[in-house]
Parts: sequence; structure tokens; C-alpha cells
Amino acid sequence: MNTRIELNEITKRLPIHLHQFIVKQPYDSYTAQNQAVWRYVMRMNMDYLGEVAHESYLEGLKSAGISSERIPMMEGMNRILQKIGWAAVSVDGFIPPNAFMEFQAYNVLVIASDIRTIDHLEYTPAPDIIHEAAGHAPIIANPEYAEYLRRFGELGSKAISSSRDFEMYEAVRKLSILKEDPSAAEAAVVEAQEAVEYLQDNMGELSEMAQIRNLHWWTVEYGLIGRLEQAKIYGAGLLSSIGESARCLHDSIQKLPYDISAARKSFDITKPQPQLYVTPDFAHLSFVLEEFANSMALRKGGLSGLEKLVTSGNLGTIQLSTGIQISGVFTAVISHDLKPIYFQTTGPTALASRDKELIGHGVMAHKDGFGSPVGKLKGINLAIEDMSPRDLEVYGIKEGAHVCLEFEGGITVQGDVITGKRDLQGKIILISFKNCTVTNGDTLLFDPSWGMFDMAVGKSVVSAFSGTAAASSFEEVKQVSEMKTHKIVYSEKDKQLYALYAAVRLIRENKEVLSELKPIFEQLRKEHPSDWLLPLEIYELVHAETSDFSKEVSLYLDAKKEKEPVGKLIKNALLLL
Repeated sequence: MNTRIELNEITKRLPIHLHQFIVKQPYDSYTAQNQAVWRYVMRMNMDYLGEVAHESYLEGLKSAGISSERIPMMEGMNRILQKIGWAAVSVDGFIPPNAFMEFQAYNVLVIASDIRTIDHLEYTPAPDIIHEAAGHAPIIANPEYAEYLRRFGELGSKAISSSRDFEMYEAVRKLSILKEDPSAAEAAVVEAQEAVEYLQDNMGELSEMAQIRNLHWWTVEYGLIGRLEQAKIYGAGLLSSIGESARCLHDSIQKLPYDISAARKSFDITKPQPQLYVTPDFAHLSFVLEEFANSMALRKGGLSGLEKLVTSGNLGTIQLSTGIQISGVFTAVISHDLKPIYFQTTGPTALASRDKELIGHGVMAHKDGFGSPVGKLKGINLAIEDMSPRDLEVYGIKEGAHVCLEFEGGITVQGDVITGKRDLQGKIILISFKNCTVTNGDTLLFDPSWGMFDMAVGKSVVSAFSGTAAASSFEEVKQVSEMKTHKIVYSEKDKQLYALYAAVRLIRENKEVLSELKPIFEQLRKEHPSDWLLPLEIYELVHAETSDFSKEVSLYLDAKKEKEPVGKLIKNALLLL
């Protein structure tokens, strides 16, 4: 099988660290039954959603190159999506939330390559190609919504996570994989579901990522639009679920006006949603998003931003008032009067300015971590960053000079100045020392034997966010989950059934002789009596006839539609015919 992944003008812009999540769409591994599942869901959806979905939906299906007849190929979708400035990539199930959001920021839809099994036809907790391609892709044809999605990704990828968020991601990924594996032990599924439910009830204080995921869930996934009493569907989770798309508009489901409070409303991925949020229009989504962004450490910085990064334990970045950016795993912060006066990273760290790595200050230069004071010098009103070259000389901060810099809050830097680094506007952003000792009272923070001390210059922390400033600094960071989606092993009997599905598909597509359906039906009834979808596909081809065979298939389906849970699915399909 060809495993080469085609990149287009949009996906070529993706940073290298996102490429680790992209997989080749396993199109050849989709069975004929998988294709029939896609066809059933899409035909039902397109019939029902034409009345209850946002007006962009049906037109958007065409814009995204999606039909009801077959699972879309990623290459074909990309050729069409590119016309509206978007692209799509195939991935293996759930990926980490920050990475998912970052793809969106680059106008790239993440599409899970697998498709739900026939047993979870109405709804699956696992991301699948029905949810991603038929749910997300159509609505981005609306330019206002597409910009909201891109902006959401841009801000969401900067949201700071907690360690509990990663536990939740792994737990949900495991549950979704097990639920879509027919051979998974029931005990393992129950255990995985209990783990998700426990975490949902014990998340503690919601992190920025947890809150922005809530906003994502109640808009992008489960959003309604219009008036409370007459809302329409635009959320991908609802558009892709033939069960929930019908249920969600019932009066039994509480409808709430969408506002910032949705960030604090957590969701349960394992159950239908008891309430949904309604936005009056797409513009309101962006209004609420900006309101939330104003509360993020990305915009507020300060001590609280640094503390969020320390608590997170994940790769993050702070930006000082000079514009210098420090990216790494932050492990400590010292504060005074509710302001940070010193920060410390552990392990590989990179320095940047304007999202571009400073030459000579990548992860190899700071492989063991980085620490620096923050703030103004004690007794001097003029901050170092605001000093002119003459000011710096007056205060003894010049190349070759031995200095003792005492900062407000008690941090002292004493050593020999080697050089300084300035930005394009001439503002000093970094000073390097040799023979340097850094202390906080009696606590040693840097010893001369450790080598050269690079001091980041800045009187305040103006921003703190998840991830790295320069995309190229941490290309080798691995985020892909160790747990892979289980590839279903089909029995010989399964393969025989799928061969029958393929034969019926061939007859329908090539308009071949319908009499060839009778022996297929006889074999199906004899050898695969539990299957209900293929008899529907056969009946679709002969239902307009008045033949004995048509009546025979009809009676067969009548008997099956009395049995739940498939009875409702059969009845709905017959109504469509």
C-alpha cells in the first residue's frame, strides 16, 4: 500500500512537530460494510438535516466534496477544500487538545481515519470520519464560521493545560478505542469508562485548556444557532449523529443562551447532553471567544501565568516586556509582592524574539534549563530595558565590566559582563555574564562553575502560554500517544459478509441485473441472519417493484424492525424510501 502522504500549499505550512500526528488515510482497509455505514448515516442525515441544520450545511457538503455514496478520500477533499483556504489531514483517533487546536490555527481540519462500526451507527464517543468529514467540514464553507474556527485554534493552542488534562485525554482515547473494537473485553470497556467518569468528577480547578475545551464542545461540537425556541444545528457532534441530531431539538433538552459561563460547564462524553447552548449568530461566538481570551495567561501574564505553567509541568513559554521569549518546562518561580522576581526551567530550553529563535540560544545551548530575574533594579527608576547605551554605561553595565545588580525583591546578579543582545529596535533583551553568581538572600540560584549566565532582560512577564515560541525549537518533542487504534481482525465469516456487501454495491453502481440480488439475499439470510443493513441496501434497489422477491425482502425487514435496537434504524430507512 502506498504510505506517501500528499501535502498541499496549506498543509506544507504546518510546523514540523505537527507532522508526527499525520497518517496516511487507510482507504483500502475500509470494508464494503464500512461504506454502507457511511452511506446509511449520510443519506439519513442529508434528508433530515436539510430542515434542521444551519443553512450552510447542505451547500457546505458540496463545497467540501462530500457525497452520501462513499467515504471521502482525503486527497479529493483537499483539492476542493483548498479553494476555500482550508485543508484536511488524516490522524489516528484523538490527538492532544493543544495539537488539535494548532492544526485549526493553520486552517487544517483533523480527520480521524477510522469509521464507526455498525454497532455504533447512531453515535460513537470515538472521533471518526463521519464526525470529522461530514460534521466539521461542511460548516467551514461559511467564511464567518471558518474564521471563528481558525481563531479558536490559534487561541486554544496557547491554553495552558494541567497534568489532569493529559490524564483525561489518555483516558478518553483509551475508552474510544476499546468501544470501537468488537473484540475488546467487556470488563476492559467498563474499566475504561469508569476511569473517564472518575476523572470527569475529579478534575479539580479547571485549567485554561479544560475551560476552552468546554467552549469548543458547546459550540464547535454541540452548538445550536438562532433563537432559543427555534434553533438550528451547526455543531459537528450533532450533525454527525443521527440519534442526537433528532433528540437535541426536543423540548426535553434545555436550551441556554451561549455566553462565557459555558467555559465552566463541563461535559460528559459518554452520555447524551442534558442541555445545549444557542448562539444568536456566528459573530457572537467570536465575541465570547475574545472575552475568554482576555482572561488567559496569554494576555495577562504575571505571576499567575507563570504559576499556571509551573503547575502544568508541560512545555510552555513566557514573554517578557522586552519581547524576549523563553520556552521550556517551567519548574519554579520566586515572587515578591505578588510579582515574579525569578523563574526557572528544567531541561531543554530555547530563547526567541518575535517567535523566531535567537541564534545560539536553542535547546542545545540551554539543554539543562534556564533561569533569570525579572523586574527593575533596586533604587533605580529606570528599568534596564529602557536604558540607552549611555545610561547602561553610567550604571556600569558594559562589556568587560564587573557588576553587581540588585533587583527589587532581593535577587542579586554579580559577575563580569561579556556582551548583550538587542532586538531590531535596539532594545537590549539579553545580557551574558562570566564568573557569575546569582542569589536570592542566602539561596544560591546560579554558580560560576556552571558556565556562562545568560540573563533575560524584562521588567515584567507580559504573557504566558502553552507550547513553544519558535515552532522549530522543539521539533523532536513527541506527543503521540503510545496507545494506537486497534485494527479490527476480521473472521472468514466477516469477510464473506463484506463480499456480499461489495457485490450489492457493484450492482447498484453499475446498474447491473437486479435478478443477481436474489442469490445474494438467500446467502445473506442463511449465513448472516443478524445483519440488517445489507437487506436494506437490497430492498432499496427492488422496493419499487411488485415482484415476489421485493415482497420477500420487505417481509424479512418487517420481522427485523420489531427487534431493538436496530428496529428504529430500519424503520427510519424504510420511511426515507
